[in-house]
Amino acid sequence: MNGTGIYVMIAAIAALVLWRRTRSMYRPIRGSGIRLLIPMLFMLPGMSLLLNPNVHEPAWAFGAALGLGIVFSIPLIWTTDYEVREDKLIYAKKNWGFIAAFIGILIVRFTLRRELTDIDPEGMMALFMMVAFGYIIPWRIVSFVKFRRVLNQLNGVHE
Repeated sequence: MNGTGIYVMIAAIAALVLWRRTRSMYRPIRGSGIRLLIPMLFMLPGMSLLLNPNVHEPAWAFGAALGLGIVFSIPLIWTTDYEVREDKLIYAKKNWGFIAAFIGILIVRFTLRRELTDIDPEGMMALFMMVAFGYIIPWRIVSFVKFRRVLNQLNGVHE
């Protein structure tokens, strides 16, 4: 996949995430919240990038990528919350700060991709996949925990 194709793919995924997120502000989240964890399954094919024998990046680079991803997860976690509305259903809280944080992360990722020119394409893809793991997995797990806390309060279960 050429450089332009990667940018188009990332932009399409980002648009889908933003569309789903803004839609969830107006639609109730039903069930036990397991659906909040499903995006982590979509990352499984990306594991192949980390196991690619043609990737020769040092371990510290993967650690730095993971650390950067964890830093990226913090604003997403802060801006993701849930509430019970008048109809006694659970919704994602309206927080436009999430959209700003998400777009900020995309801008940093695009900038890094443009500036890190001395890394081969396969290594770059593996490192950026590690960054994605670093922010998507913690954000989704904490979102699930936050949702379950609201669900338990709604059902009268105290932790």
